[in-house]
Amino acid sequence: MRTMAVTEFKAHALQILAQIAKSKEPLVITRRGKPLVEVIPFSEAKPVPGKLSEALVFEDDIVSPLGEDMWDVCK
Repeated sequence: MRTMAVTEFKAHALQILAQIAKSKEPLVITRRGKPLVEVIPFSEAKPVPGKLSEALVFEDDIVSPLGEDMWDVCK
């Protein structure tokens, strides 16, 4: 991964962004030698079916975890 000082990036920003878009290689911009930001190329990410399926929790009975008295409060 390439790195570049923020002053150099500022001076040539449009050219550098065009290079990143063409090469698809990310760039880390530094200030005083410490990483400041990472510029990454945009990609049209296509959704992958089932990618979040393990992040969901399916509950058969949604009333009992709270108790029936909590459901009657709203009446």
